[in-house]
Amino acid sequence: MNTKMQHIVILGAGESGVGAALLAKAKGYAVFVSDAGKIKDKYKVELTNNQIDWEEGGHTMTHVLSADEIIKSPGIPNSSALIQEVLKTGLRPISDIEFAARYTAAKLIAITGSNGKTTTTHLVHHVLNSGGLAVEMAGNVGVSFARNVIEDKADYYVIELSSFQLEDMYDFKADIAILLNITPDHLDRYNDSILEYGQAKMRVMQNQTAADVFIYNADDVQIKKQLETHKINAKSYPFSLVDDTVEGGFYKEEEQTITIKNKLTMSIHDLALKGKHNVQNSLVAGIAGRLLELRKDSIRESLADFTNVEHRLEFVAKVNGIEFINDSKATNINATWYALESMTNPTVWVVGGVDKGNDYEELIPLVREKVKAIICLGKDNSKIIEAFTGVVDTIVETQSPVEAVGYGYQLAKKDDTVLLSPACASFDLFENYEDRGQQFKNAVRSL
Repeated sequence: MNTKMQHIVILGAGESGVGAALLAKAKGYAVFVSDAGKIKDKYKVELTNNQIDWEEGGHTMTHVLSADEIIKSPGIPNSSALIQEVLKTGLRPISDIEFAARYTAAKLIAITGSNGKTTTTHLVHHVLNSGGLAVEMAGNVGVSFARNVIEDKADYYVIELSSFQLEDMYDFKADIAILLNITPDHLDRYNDSILEYGQAKMRVMQNQTAADVFIYNADDVQIKKQLETHKINAKSYPFSLVDDTVEGGFYKEEEQTITIKNKLTMSIHDLALKGKHNVQNSLVAGIAGRLLELRKDSIRESLADFTNVEHRLEFVAKVNGIEFINDSKATNINATWYALESMTNPTVWVVGGVDKGNDYEELIPLVREKVKAIICLGKDNSKIIEAFTGVVDTIVETQSPVEAVGYGYQLAKKDDTVLLSPACASFDLFENYEDRGQQFKNAVRSL
């Protein structure tokens, strides 16, 4: 490296940006952080305490363009005027993940997919941790990867990756890459093309060699399509719910069992997580565990005693025999499809929020089978009402979780379930999906 101190500019001061700033500072770079919006107070304090310069409420372009390297928040699209300006100078912005990966020799397990990433990241982490490995969880969940790498205490990192992060990754290589599914989400960032979106997801296996591993969903139509044009260099371990010849892991419906690489078999009734999509997530975690040579008993136990992520099919309480479930993290149709699919009781469904171009059509068969009443929780519920009028007899509109939970309590009977699974973003009435889930839980607990 040349003697001149390298100058790094970080665009966006959320957890990923601040983590990258702290790591860059620790590695001896001159660092400048720039955010178009307001920076949270806790992050301002951190940056200031570490003598890192920052600005908010806009970008000083002379500062930005004088960088030797730019790290950008996944939330800033490459099509934005800001990034287009940067690209003109010949600089190619990278993601915080790409930057952090340069500074660790740990094994990297990268997980992506439209749905189930967070649950699977937690589950893989739990299996490895229970098996006695030094493992940290990072990326799109909890603490940023870069922040973890400052101390770099782990031998393994389980990293949740969004397609946005993957877009800005070039030299990163996963030792184990995991692709769960490709279903319509965020298509507004990809010219409304699922193929373009799928291509971003496929970057999870870039740079892999024969010494690496690629675990993927053999049943997914879009993954099959992508694999027609992508060569897999890694050793592949597909998983399937229908094909028992795949090498990774499979589900046998008639026996209700899963079999994971090298014949670890367990009943799906012993899995902590219910629903078919969670059978897939458990297969993935089991395959990863077996590849890292964890004991079969240890894997079995950890798949059985896992506690689910907050706001993802999270049991809240039972009130007079009525079960309340918080699935606020379901911000698209597919996630809600999975939630409804795993319901075993008659269900009162709380749905609504900011619609990302939802097509409710594919939910109709499930709703007809499982849902006895719909409670809309959003500012504009017209699309939901239109889609399900004639499918469900009772549809009511509410503007707050307290109101929604009140209706749920009235409309449900003993042994029914009230399910918050919005299929929409939360920004019309809430700060984020966590805020929505928290308010729902508070309302249930004050019944």
